[in-house]
Amino acid sequence: MRPQRLSFKDLVRENKEELLKDEEQLEQIEKQIDEKHMKQLDTKN
Repeated sequence: MRPQRLSFKDLVRENKEELLKDEEQLEQIEKQIDEKHMKQLDTKN
């Protein structure tokens, strides 16, 4: 039997839960977001 397909919403929720468990991964994502915002600010000035 095939596993039941998850909706996109459920996949996002599962992914988010996994990331929240992984503190190191979460910090890396925050760092990438910060760098992206800094680059955007630099290009506007």
